[in-house]
Amino acid sequence: MYLSVADEPERRIRAGEMSPCTRLPSARGLVQEAGVSTRTSEAASRVLKERGLPVAVHGVGTFVAPGIPPSAK
Repeated sequence: MYLSVADEPERRIRAGEMSPCTRLPSARGLVQEAGVSTRTSEAASRVLKERGLPVAVHGVGTFVAPGIPPSAK
């Protein structure tokens, strides 16, 4: 379940729907947006970080990392 929650923001980022430096939803925001548990949301956030997609700015938020190549069409 958490992988599918992580796949959606990745798809949007690679499709160019979310540009670099766009703020990503917090773990709590993912709970509301995806309708999943906090645990699932936190696991999805970890997966996105492992994939190198977000950049966290302490005290500010998490943003789409610059330089992410688009997916092949």
